[in-house]
Amino acid sequence: MTGVPDILWLEEIRKEDIPSVGGKGASLGEMASIGLPVPPAFVVTSQAFRRFLVQTGLEEPLYKILESLNVDDNDALESAAQKAKDLVLQAKMPEDLKSEIGIAYEKLSRTGDIVAARSSATAEDLPDASFAGQQETILNIKGIEHLLKGIHECWASLYGARAIYYRAKQGFDHHSVNIAVVVQQLIPSEKAGVMFTSHPVTGEPFAIIEGSWGLGEAVVSGAVSPDNYVYDRRLERTTDRLISPKMIEIVADGTYGTITRNVEKSRQEQQILSDDEVKRLATYGIVSEEHYGVPQDMEWAIVGDKIYILQSRPITTIKGATGMKKETKAGSADKVVLQGQGASPGIASGPVIIIEDVKDIGKVKEGDIMVTRMTNPDMVPAMRKVAAIVTDEGGMTCHAAIVSRELGTPAVVGTRKATKTLTDGQVITVDGEKGLIYDGVIAQQTPDAGTAKVQIASAPAKIITATSVKVNVSMPEAAQRAAATGADGVGLLRIEHLILGLNKTPNWYIQNHREEEFITELMNGIKVVLDAFPGKPVWVRTLDAPTDEFRNMQGGENEPIEHNPMLGWRGIRRDLQSPAQFRLQIDTFKRLWDLGYDNLGIMFPMVSHPREFIQAKELFRQAGVDVENVDLGIMIEIPASAVLVEDFIKAGIKFASFGTNDLIQYTIAIDRNNENVTDMYWPKHPAVLALIDQAIQACRKGGVEVSICGQAGSEPDMVTWLVEHGITSVSSNIDAIAKIRETVARTEQRIILDAARRPYGC
Repeated sequence: MTGVPDILWLEEIRKEDIPSVGGKGASLGEMASIGLPVPPAFVVTSQAFRRFLVQTGLEEPLYKILESLNVDDNDALESAAQKAKDLVLQAKMPEDLKSEIGIAYEKLSRTGDIVAARSSATAEDLPDASFAGQQETILNIKGIEHLLKGIHECWASLYGARAIYYRAKQGFDHHSVNIAVVVQQLIPSEKAGVMFTSHPVTGEPFAIIEGSWGLGEAVVSGAVSPDNYVYDRRLERTTDRLISPKMIEIVADGTYGTITRNVEKSRQEQQILSDDEVKRLATYGIVSEEHYGVPQDMEWAIVGDKIYILQSRPITTIKGATGMKKETKAGSADKVVLQGQGASPGIASGPVIIIEDVKDIGKVKEGDIMVTRMTNPDMVPAMRKVAAIVTDEGGMTCHAAIVSRELGTPAVVGTRKATKTLTDGQVITVDGEKGLIYDGVIAQQTPDAGTAKVQIASAPAKIITATSVKVNVSMPEAAQRAAATGADGVGLLRIEHLILGLNKTPNWYIQNHREEEFITELMNGIKVVLDAFPGKPVWVRTLDAPTDEFRNMQGGENEPIEHNPMLGWRGIRRDLQSPAQFRLQIDTFKRLWDLGYDNLGIMFPMVSHPREFIQAKELFRQAGVDVENVDLGIMIEIPASAVLVEDFIKAGIKFASFGTNDLIQYTIAIDRNNENVTDMYWPKHPAVLALIDQAIQACRKGGVEVSICGQAGSEPDMVTWLVEHGITSVSSNIDAIAKIRETVARTEQRIILDAARRPYGC
């Protein structure tokens, strides 16, 4: 998405828009687009947050506070976090942004003026790292002044201790992580909870649903031990249910925030969900999982007989078994001192450390067993150290369970009385699979080849396809996750996110004679991705940032104001008119080639005529690049480039890749970000397909690799059509690689079988 405004409505958002709306916002937009019952909402974008930082002059002071911070020093971390949060909270929000938010809130209020402000960071709810709860969510907000306060608090929470710690440990650069805020109509839920669409450890087709009274925060935080339902998707029925005493509920209070209150006795042991409600929830879960192609962790709410879906993110904790599995020896019954729910598999022994309050986490040492009533995101630094985790409250979907599975730490939750039964220093053994806690050390045994059952699990063989299946990458931080998919290379690496993360325009570096600093930053970012894909092609797209994004950065003060930046001064047209800016990119690429990265290919965006490619190629030549022996290609995202593709082939392109998001818009004159016409956005419009087919056939005839890197490359039905029409490769989003590789293989096999079955001579 380019030319991103300060406010976006769910109808305008799709899952590839994470850099603008964060993981939560992108997921909500995607769910709404496929018809799931998502409450209406708008998003205050990360670009609005970045503009706030620039206009208030906060960027440099904030980053100075975080520079060289040792996040493992708890006192230093807390001090730095408090200083950073104070800076944000004391700064004034721009008046024009306040006005925009006010207009959007008034529009949303037509269906209900009680909302929630949910932080949606750009390093959250990603396919391999969720760590839910790192930033704030404010529930029950009424009135514009309260809403502005809530948004401000969400922004400040990006610099909370737990968020700073998380980013440091996950390898995210503080400069490149932004935050959006989802403003969503609050559902006054009578009951709510969490659902895993598949088993969160084994990945088996069992939907695990947990729920309690009131708002879902009680379940997510682990404040209550919820009811637990297991729905077998193969049998299409509930096969197990555990009804727990639900002692408290969280409900809305006044015009800002919530309260926790006791549940009356008549409801405490009452079953939350009927079998019909479980089935309906599971059905929504299956729809979401099939759409995303990976199991989902979803939040839901029910009012009367209406179900709402509040959030969906990938389950990050499903583990593939490797080798043999350790088992406990049968322990005597008198050694079992507690039982709860096995929330994260594994067995660990160690001394108990009871944590009454987050302030106590400084006492935690490596190898301890953390015992607490329930965990919260502030405890993550300590949770990383311990050998196992035990809680009084919570279920399979609570914070302790999710984080423990992600860390690979054994955990037992919902024991009711661990903090009262166990004592500091007591040595225990935790079995995170069976949900049992033993007094003392229970010896473990590794199955003997001759006497024990050996559980052998081998990873499935990689599916081999003739059509290359590549991956799209937006940030270097995602490189390892992208490589772990087994993708055949990178079909699109966007460098604008690297540059936007610097918060200074290329022109700023030129004017301040700091070109070398820019080249080094850009080169290091690209190198991370190249190193993750040795011997595999990595296609880097040259800068394609629109003027309105540059305007909010240092050095962007003189950017032209364009009525429609999407059709304005961007892509190759800007680079050719700004040779100094283009030269910075060329010098970066040349240094990487000189270092031996011959898998690097460069792709020019927004080309409309072969002369633009020829001009760009000549500038590379003048910079000392051996242009005949490097891969230079184009994006086909303008109808003109599809129509003239044969001329581009004659001009010497080595490859071409369809940017379908723009190609669709420019072919049928539909702005997918315009809520008035989004329902007319048609990826498989006959004119679009005709242009793509024409270009594929021309590229095949000319011996040029042709690929796709737009959103359509992540959609199975479109990929099936592309393979049938002879595309050379496809490039998909990280979370879609497995699904798309399977789609490609199945399509290729069918083509081969159809040819083999055809009568001879026909």
